[in-house]
Amino acid sequence: MKREKKKNEKSKWKLSKEGNVKQAAEKSMFSNSELLQLIRPLLLEQILMVTIGLADTFMVSGVSEAAVSSVSLVDSLNILILQILAALAMGGAVICGQYIGRKDTLRAKKCVAQLYLILFISTMAVLVLVLCLSRPILQLIFGDIDADVMDYAQTYFLITAISYPFMGIYNAGAALFRTRGDSKTSLHASIVMNLINVIGNAVLIYGFQLGVMGAAIATLIGRVAACIWIVCQQQKKENIYRIVHIEDLKPERAFIVPILKIGIPSGVENGMFQIGKLCVSSLTATLGTAAIAANAVANTVSSVANIPGNTMSLATMPVVSRCLGAREKEQAKSYAKRFLGIAVIGLAITNICMFLTIPYIATAFHLSEAARIMCVRVIRWFAVFSIFFWAQSFTMPNILRCGGDSRFTMLVSTISMWTFRVILSYIFVRKLQMGLLGVWLGMFIDWIFRGICFSVRFVSDRWMNHELI
Repeated sequence: MKREKKKNEKSKWKLSKEGNVKQAAEKSMFSNSELLQLIRPLLLEQILMVTIGLADTFMVSGVSEAAVSSVSLVDSLNILILQILAALAMGGAVICGQYIGRKDTLRAKKCVAQLYLILFISTMAVLVLVLCLSRPILQLIFGDIDADVMDYAQTYFLITAISYPFMGIYNAGAALFRTRGDSKTSLHASIVMNLINVIGNAVLIYGFQLGVMGAAIATLIGRVAACIWIVCQQQKKENIYRIVHIEDLKPERAFIVPILKIGIPSGVENGMFQIGKLCVSSLTATLGTAAIAANAVANTVSSVANIPGNTMSLATMPVVSRCLGAREKEQAKSYAKRFLGIAVIGLAITNICMFLTIPYIATAFHLSEAARIMCVRVIRWFAVFSIFFWAQSFTMPNILRCGGDSRFTMLVSTISMWTFRVILSYIFVRKLQMGLLGVWLGMFIDWIFRGICFSVRFVSDRWMNHELI
């Protein structure tokens, strides 16, 4: 009797456990296949963008070290501007994602229209500013650089600035499609943009011998094409979030304010981060053309190793924001942990490969021997620190922002950036004479600090307590 009783109890426990597992699976907002469908195009998009970035740097490096240095300096400035604008896109995507998670289609549609309006107005304002003050801006940020580098930089800056409004619309559309779980559309737009860019580079730089101007024109044409692609997909009749009437673009405070509550702190954070990087770039510029070229190649190459982390950062936004919009906080945290784990594993694989192959990669970029040695050295240090600290520093805050915790991420990032990356870099370079490696060591210490702060915040669950909609 006792044996039968134990057997029945064991059988009941097993059935109960299976029932709970089945019930949990039924309640999950995203199946494994849905997550895979989201992540796979994002991964391909990141690989494509980084590969094209490598091709760009490689092609421009064939012109001269002054050319690759100028493009590197202006790209750091362009990234500053585009990252601030991308933060606005992310803010809109988070709000839209929460409405979708709550199954409020009407408000989600209105949020889409308002985001496009915000991005268009802000990008046009920045374009006018750059067209009027391009050279003073370059002189203010980069100071006394070689005359040929400055001339190349101004040419590249003016032409690429024309692409800002197109990139604003592209970023808004790409973020919104990802929020709906459709990452294929942004992938296709990225394919269009980057293929036009690399083919244009080949034709204009080598065919027409236009050098830096050719690289800028190719970038502009690619971005315009990507914008057109996104708008065409947005306005398809089967898209329930398409903009039907011009009145939809009339400003509505009820949607603009929540978007800006996330977008402005995130924009300030990205802005402070990129301004800090520009300060460090101006420090790098004082180390000579070889150091600038080495730093340019190292930045481009290191982006390859960051592909898994960047992919997971993008994947967190639609999943976590929709979970929180549906009031599923436990699922939001569970998915966030899963994405972080994938990011860390992926970063370990790519950085180990980068550590082993960088001597051969650096040789292919036509660098001088001094520049090649510097590039190899900083990339190997980068690979070690990236494995342990990159995901916590950059994937983690994207998770926090999905819960509306953008003020906290802004505060931590700003303090960490200026205290460690900027001030320490100047100490390492100017006082300790550590050269280019000193710049990168300041960055690594910045990662450690922010990674600790963001991890503590994540564990506390306070990031999920904000009411956005």
